[in-house]
Amino acid sequence: MKKIILTAVLIAASITAANAQKIKGSDTVLPLSQQEAESFMKANPSATVTVTGGGSGVGLSALLEGTTDIAQASRRIKFDERRKLQAQGKSAKEVIIAYDALAIVVNPANKVTNLTREQLEGIFTGKITNWKEVGGADMKIVPYARETSSGTYEFFKESVLKNKNYMNGIMSMPATGAIIQSISQTKGGIGYVGLAYLNSSVKPIHVSYDNGKTFTEPSVENAKNETYPIVRPLYYYYEAGSAGKVKSFIDYVLSPTGQRIVSEVGFIPVK
Repeated sequence: MKKIILTAVLIAASITAANAQKIKGSDTVLPLSQQEAESFMKANPSATVTVTGGGSGVGLSALLEGTTDIAQASRRIKFDERRKLQAQGKSAKEVIIAYDALAIVVNPANKVTNLTREQLEGIFTGKITNWKEVGGADMKIVPYARETSSGTYEFFKESVLKNKNYMNGIMSMPATGAIIQSISQTKGGIGYVGLAYLNSSVKPIHVSYDNGKTFTEPSVENAKNETYPIVRPLYYYYEAGSAGKVKSFIDYVLSPTGQRIVSEVGFIPVK
């Protein structure tokens, strides 16, 4: 009898383990994964999905270490990250789950509304240090960036800075929410956040990638019609051997219900 009970307990535990998934990584993707997980668990009461942030690099490192089932990322997996997985006899599978417009934000008291890509490059590389240089008040510019493990940090460097280095001593923030809070309290502050994080405590800047001919506001509509220039894919990565475990959740995210959540959170659906 005891043996039967023990076997039943072990079977129940194995079913629970199979239905428990961990997602870790990008802070940009974090609010989307949280909403998707909540909706998925309501539809599948036996499932458990745990979501944590920390940055794209942190999530991909956790995938490499086998401590997460899905790495959420706002950048593509790097060659050396793939190589480390391959050295373990594993391979990473990539799924684009949504698109994101990266918004440049300033303090609401700042009168500057428009900035070109070249001006942004000057600000974040340290060549432009006062708001009066870009048509604003005589006030020191205080740029905020994400930390180096962040996919957003790397995407901004690639797309906006054209792979030039950030200025020495730039204020490095551990999470997107910290950038929002810092800029809301710093009149000369400027930073970048995923579209889903925009709120009334910061002001989004209209950006030009054509030397000031046209300036476009960051919005879902402008990202969809491709008039806003700073748009990127958002990813889930999983180890190929775990496909069976993560398939139901990823399918849910890509379903009409999951993609509706993408829109509700403030991102751009893939379909």
